[in-house]
Amino acid sequence: MDFVIAGLIFSAAEALARAKAASTQVKCRLYKESPMDPIIAVKHVFKSVTDSTGTLTILRDIDFTLHARETVAIVGASGSGKSTLLSIIAGLDTPTQGTVLLAGRDIFALSEDARAHLRAQKVGFVFQSFQLLGNLTALENVMLPLELADRRDARQVATEMLARVGLAGRLNSYPKVLSGGEQQRVALARAFVVKPAVLLADEPTGSLDFATGDKVMELMFDLNRELGTTLVLVTHDRAIAARCTRSITIEAGSVVDSPT
Repeated sequence: MDFVIAGLIFSAAEALARAKAASTQVKCRLYKESPMDPIIAVKHVFKSVTDSTGTLTILRDIDFTLHARETVAIVGASGSGKSTLLSIIAGLDTPTQGTVLLAGRDIFALSEDARAHLRAQKVGFVFQSFQLLGNLTALENVMLPLELADRRDARQVATEMLARVGLAGRLNSYPKVLSGGEQQRVALARAFVVKPAVLLADEPTGSLDFATGDKVMELMFDLNRELGTTLVLVTHDRAIAARCTRSITIEAGSVVDSPT
C-alpha cells in the first residue's frame, strides 16, 4: 500500500481507532527505552501482492534497527518500495513475512486497537500531501491528537506549537486559505505536538517549491533536535538525505546500502 494512501486511513480510520482504543481502555504495557535498545527493529520483512497476472514482490528481506534520536533517510527511486516500507514500519500496512518492533513491542502481534493505541503514544506522521482535515482550522488540526489523548491543555499546547512553527497569526485559518508551505508547517506542528518518540515523514517537501521545501526541512530538523525524536524520512532527494546521520538505500525492494 502506498504510504500516502495509508495516510488517508490514518486521517479518518486511525482517529476512530484511537478513540475506540481509549473508550475501551485498551491497555498496552509501556516499554521503557534504554539508549542501547532500538526504538525500531525491522525483522526480515517481505511484502508481495498477488493478482490475476501473478505475484509481485515489493520488499525482500528488509532487516535493520534504528536507535533513539537517529535521523535516518530511506532513499531510492520511485517504485523502489521505500514508501511501502515506511507504511509497514508505521503498522498501516502488513508484511507478507517478518515483523516490526516499535519500542520493544511486536506491532503485528497486537490487535488493531492496541496497535493504534501504541502508535498514538509513540509515532507522529508527516505526509507529502499534508493530510489536514479541511473542515478544521489550523489550531483545531493541531489540537486533534491532543484531544484524542484527553489532554485538557490541548488548546494552549497547540497554540504554542503553531507559534513555534511561525503560524501564530494563522490559528483560525482553514487549510484551503493556507499556502503549501503553511499547510506543511501545520502538519509539522500536529506531528510534533504530542512529542512522539518517532516521526515518520514521506517525501514531506514533494508538493513544495525548492525554497519553501528547504525552509520546511530546516524547521523539521530543528524540531527533531529540540524534542529528541527519531526521524525516519523517505526521500529521493540525496541533498535532503545528506542532512540525516544515516541513509538506507532501497533498490528493487532490497536494502543495498545501510551504513552505520
